Amino acid sequence: MASEANDSTERVVIIGSGPAGWTAAIYAARANLSPLVLIGVPATDPAPVLPGGQLMLTTEVENYPGFPEGVTGPKMMADFQAQAERFGTRVVGEDVLSCDFSRRPFVLKTSEGREVRTRSVIIATGAVANWIGAPNELRLARSGGGVSACAVCDGALPIYRKKHLAVVGGGDTAMEEAAYLSKFASQVTVIHRRGELRASRTMQDRVRALPNVDFRWHSKVVDVLGADRIEGVLLEDARTGERSRLDVAGLFVAIGHSPATRFLAGSGVELDDKGYVMLRTRSSRTNIEGVFAAGDVADPTYRQAVTAAGMGCAAAIDCERWLAEHGVH
Repeated sequence: MASEANDSTERVVIIGSGPAGWTAAIYAARANLSPLVLIGVPATDPAPVLPGGQLMLTTEVENYPGFPEGVTGPKMMADFQAQAERFGTRVVGEDVLSCDFSRRPFVLKTSEGREVRTRSVIIATGAVANWIGAPNELRLARSGGGVSACAVCDGALPIYRKKHLAVVGGGDTAMEEAAYLSKFASQVTVIHRRGELRASRTMQDRVRALPNVDFRWHSKVVDVLGADRIEGVLLEDARTGERSRLDVAGLFVAIGHSPATRFLAGSGVELDDKGYVMLRTRSSRTNIEGVFAAGDVADPTYRQAVTAAGMGCAAAIDCERWLAEHGVH
């Protein structure tokens, strides 16, 4: 492999930013691999995506070690990027449209019509929360106005404590969010468009037993009310069309996430039935030698900044060792 190297071939390309991508870049750069990070471009369809990942929609991060007073998501990602660039990381604002892993070096086609050749790849494109699509929903999510897609990330913030909160969804994730929020909220209302939950019986029983959790059945959120902060939600009965208002101080959308893996179609990288990258046991390795993955794109379980950063570290170390085994330094 080393004999095929030329000046136009990268040693490692990191696709995506966010905690996983930037941590991978920091470690790869400090290993003198001169990583290239393709951070993507802002998009709004089908859901908002910004370089920097889901933290770009998070106003306060209080559960990441090292920030005793908290930090905004955009500030954290800017600092991650600055640290990566300090050690020689190169950053390009282009999307990867497709990957050819059938030949070596690999070839990545970008949104600017370029072909990037590389010995190895770290996939760190994350996952995007599925939103309801109601007016004002994303505006209040971006501004810190009381709409969130992650209770574990935001639910313990002072603005939600001892308040009436709502959770949208009916699966295990929604039940986990409701149970978590019940520790801080005065009341949690689960809003579900059907008359029964999709969650496992164990999770249903756990939440139904909580004294401060109730349910709004056959209901869907058609609008989020409030100017600077959420004041309530407008609900519509799925059977009759009748509308009603529910006053809440926070709305947590728990209808799943979509991993950003469409660009991997036809690449040969193994994905699970929900589209997440599948990893080899206790490593960041995919089924293709020289292709690694880190963060929410390969983690449907935790989806936290700190776990994503840890996975980014592991991916960079695995990648550096793999390159060294193949004579690339």
